[in-house]
Amino acid sequence: MDGNLYDLIVTIINKGDSELVVEASKKAGAEGGTILFGRGTGIHEQAQLFGIIIEPEKELVLTLIKREISEKVLEAIISKVNLDKPGKGIAFILEVEGVAGINHFLNQMVKEKAGEQDA
Repeated sequence: MDGNLYDLIVTIINKGDSELVVEASKKAGAEGGTILFGRGTGIHEQAQLFGIIIEPEKELVLTLIKREISEKVLEAIISKVNLDKPGKGIAFILEVEGVAGINHFLNQMVKEKAGEQDA
């Protein structure tokens, strides 16, 4: 690992909102995200249609970023998808102890090292 500290922002939103999360994350400095699909199971997650219980579909966005920008990215996500309002979703940050296979971070580090040697 290159010594940088990383966080994982996990955002769970209603179906159709994942692209808004990725867009907000990128504008705040993230490289992108991974979108997963799921469904809610909480007591407030059920709706009925003609007496049939429907479980609403959810989308999860996983955004791995450098810790130094995690709060900025989280605030951008909250603002873009209105997570400060009930029923819009949830987002939280997890500290990441180690990473592997993150080529864009490695490429950035190589470019920074090359710039230091040229100076």
